Amino acid sequence: MLDAKITAVAHYVPEQIVTNLDLEKTLETSDEWIRTRTGIRERRVAAKGQATSDLAAVAARKVLEQRGLPASAIDCIVVATVTPDMFFPSTACLLQNKIGASRAWGFDLSGACAGFVFAVATAAQFIHSGAHKTVLVVGADVMTSILDPADRNTYVLFGDGAGAVLMEPTEPGEKGVLDFILRCDGAGGEFLRMPGGGSLHPATHKTVERKMHYVHQDGRAVFKSAVQGMADVSAEILARNSLTAEDISLYIPHQANMRIIDAAVERLRIANDRVVRNIDRYANTTAATIPIGLSESYDCRRIRRGDVVLMATFGAGFTWGSVLLSWNL
Repeated sequence: MLDAKITAVAHYVPEQIVTNLDLEKTLETSDEWIRTRTGIRERRVAAKGQATSDLAAVAARKVLEQRGLPASAIDCIVVATVTPDMFFPSTACLLQNKIGASRAWGFDLSGACAGFVFAVATAAQFIHSGAHKTVLVVGADVMTSILDPADRNTYVLFGDGAGAVLMEPTEPGEKGVLDFILRCDGAGGEFLRMPGGGSLHPATHKTVERKMHYVHQDGRAVFKSAVQGMADVSAEILARNSLTAEDISLYIPHQANMRIIDAAVERLRIANDRVVRNIDRYANTTAATIPIGLSESYDCRRIRRGDVVLMATFGAGFTWGSVLLSWNL
């Protein structure tokens, strides 16, 4: 049995920046209202015609270049997303073709904001079993494609982006993915969803008129569950690995709301200088928040070889989870 480790990490965000001040021009909102309630100042928005697979391809090429591997070295591609280019073929298939990963098979994983954590745990099992040696894991979403521009309660919260990691077996004596905890509770599905477009409500004039193809959210219900869920799963994984907050070099929480992050950090008693916070610049990029945070942390040398990293998330489904790993770059 082999342990899995991350051997490269990269991210990509679109060039266009939309600030809170920009949103003031079209919505009944203000920069102050958005900042104090969410911590968001600006977000990145994909260009017209720029799909999830396009963002994912840039991040994937960066990660391959960093590792010094050709795309043909990839055995499997796992794309975590809730905004696939289309229902089928999968975004993983489209990505495979765009980067020339001719030997790889792949699939999309729909875990909403927990998607990347779910995908990392899944990829780790392929490597642990010996089935694959090189797995590309991507978290990517173009959330602005499924937002109602007239809904100030959701339109201000999200942005677009992609992050990617390569996962490979550890060398003798190395540690990689140490543990993971994954959870879901379908009873929470009514509180955060996009009701239109699937088999239950296929696209019709009526579903479009009722704005059923946009994100619908009960903010209070999601906030309450997210605070508890993300903190609980972070505390649980530390406890069952006999670790404390002092053992964590970097905590990467899902970037949905600054108050949710702060509540989890306060409960875990993790020092603020060990916590990734970039929601002010990117907003909630759903499956991309954690890999973007990981990539930026690596780029600015916030993490070093041997550091213990904790990733935790909460999203629609409800879905939530945590991954504990030893850093190897």
